[in-house]
Amino acid sequence: MLNEKAIEQQANFDAVDTQAVTAVRMLSMDMISRARSGHPGLPLGVAPMAYVLFSRHLRVDPSFPQWFNRDRFVLSAGHGSAMLYSLLNLSGFAVTRDDLMHFRQLGSKTPGHPEYGVTPGVDATTGPLGQGVGMAVGMAMAESHLAATYNRTNYDVVDHYTYAICGDGDLMEGVAAEAASLAGQLQLNKLIVLYDSNDVSLDGPLSNACHDNVGQRFMSYGWNYLRVENGNDLTAIDTDINAAKDNQNGPTLIEVKTQIGAGSPHAGTNKVHGAPLNAEDLAATRDFYNWHNDPFTVPTEVHNRFMSTIKARGWASHQEWSNLVAHYSNAEPGLAAQFAQGISQTLPKNLAEQLPTYYKKDQLASRASGHEILQRLSAACPNLWGGSADLFSSNKTNVADEDRFSATNRTGKNLWFGVREFAEAAAMNGIALHGGSRVYGSTFFVFSDYMKGAIRLAALQKLPVIYVFTHDSLAVGEDGPTHEPVEQLAALRSIPGLTVYRPADGNETAAAWLAALQATDHPTAIVLTRQGLPTLPKPAQRVHAGVKRGGYVVADAQVQAEGILIASGSEVQVALAAQKQLLDQGHDVRVVSIPSFEAFNEQSTDYREKVLPKALRRRVAIEMASGLGWCQYTGLDGAVISQDRFGASGNGEQVIAMAGFTPERVVQTYLNLN
Repeated sequence: MLNEKAIEQQANFDAVDTQAVTAVRMLSMDMISRARSGHPGLPLGVAPMAYVLFSRHLRVDPSFPQWFNRDRFVLSAGHGSAMLYSLLNLSGFAVTRDDLMHFRQLGSKTPGHPEYGVTPGVDATTGPLGQGVGMAVGMAMAESHLAATYNRTNYDVVDHYTYAICGDGDLMEGVAAEAASLAGQLQLNKLIVLYDSNDVSLDGPLSNACHDNVGQRFMSYGWNYLRVENGNDLTAIDTDINAAKDNQNGPTLIEVKTQIGAGSPHAGTNKVHGAPLNAEDLAATRDFYNWHNDPFTVPTEVHNRFMSTIKARGWASHQEWSNLVAHYSNAEPGLAAQFAQGISQTLPKNLAEQLPTYYKKDQLASRASGHEILQRLSAACPNLWGGSADLFSSNKTNVADEDRFSATNRTGKNLWFGVREFAEAAAMNGIALHGGSRVYGSTFFVFSDYMKGAIRLAALQKLPVIYVFTHDSLAVGEDGPTHEPVEQLAALRSIPGLTVYRPADGNETAAAWLAALQATDHPTAIVLTRQGLPTLPKPAQRVHAGVKRGGYVVADAQVQAEGILIASGSEVQVALAAQKQLLDQGHDVRVVSIPSFEAFNEQSTDYREKVLPKALRRRVAIEMASGLGWCQYTGLDGAVISQDRFGASGNGEQVIAMAGFTPERVVQTYLNLN
């Protein structure tokens, strides 16, 4: 049963609406034809549902694309970007006719797949299939959490929907299944996904690779399921979106049966998926739709329809919300201030002073010190929340004084992602894209591989998400090589824009967390140990300063350094022990901790020279991981003690010794240098 408001919105569609749908289709074809590159199949098939969504439902303000309480829209099938850019142009976003004409060209605002931060109105970077569904789930999680936290009677300051359009390819990806399961578990009522169901994938008929009953699959996840039999039926699409908005018992999937490349000579086949229409086929398609306008030109009445629906509705909604927030600030000044801090990503000025300090007597695993640090951070930063992939007891990333975020408790701050690492990372991206809070997620370090695609998208989108990876090395021990990370550090360090910290003690861990929270334009990974770590022989304040710069001198030579031992994480202790043995043999060396390659490499040449003087060419780097990357610090004359084969199952200390991460090996390696 539709509510009265929804019924009022079901106005009849007229000839101008039909023209508007054709305009979206043909602008998309003009873009693809001019670029000689792109995917015509989706815009031709999906334009009707996208038009209904934009014209009748989506609340966005094209003049202020980042308005906080706007509806979010994710085109998970990002290869259909031409359709999205056409809609943004017609809706009044700062996407001009000239931008459309430079589709897929270097430096344009209309890249081949939608990119967040490049094109006004694009809420997420998509293209790697399935991840858009995961990000939409994260956006809906953020909306529900913030609404429960900040809304008060008569003051719904967070109140919007999250919409996504996905295709067959999206739903074949595992991340979409993980994310959909999570969304159903959380009963995210305000998440609505329209599914472009055309039974064709890139290589041919979908039946060659997949036979899922998608409706039954999603209902088993706890979703509502609706179906539109004719993808050109604007009224049926509108009716089902209204019904989805009226649902109060979980997210909704609307399967819309479409024809890929509708109206083109190769409609219904994979030939129209990802290849531009040739001149003859484009002419035939224009004739099919009776479209005789010049390229990149649409009738005035179509422009007016978009302005009178999308732009007018969005501007009015934005103004109404701004007035509401002004009154909210007077009625709930404390909550309003916290709400504003979350949106602006403002941290408490004295945050560093609220973190624990570790001393010589302390010998905690960095996952344990990380747990203590997180409790302090959570108390100081009310907008911080996060969770684990069913590993709270191992990762130590739960907040003891907070509840579980669930369908019945939206204010909870402990996120139970379940054993869904890829969906966890994708949802974290969605939470960050939504804004208003800071999010972290955790798992065993070796399972960061499952998250890699989403970590890459976080870096590409410059999202300040925080990953906490524990059980960082061979010291995992008895669980063996399947759980002992070797190549993961090098893999993460290779991602442009991701900052990785591998702290050596509790104070370095606190500093890494602080740096992660201070970051506003990039993601951060904090890699922590299972085994205990002695506190470094350095005052906490100086450790914080060193970690902030990515690398620093932990223990200098007694008189005059003749060489340098360099390490990260638990291996800093190995370097310190080797330093003492070398001194006993008459070799005075410096020990340097480099918890973050990325932060250290951003420092001035002068600072890096002070830490790693060029004149000191005898250098040994130690890390229980792949040695890739360390040569930039050891040079051609130095050596790297690393782990370049898989580990073994056994007592952690014995596995470490067997692999040769001992002070004695470091000493011998140093002495062997010329």
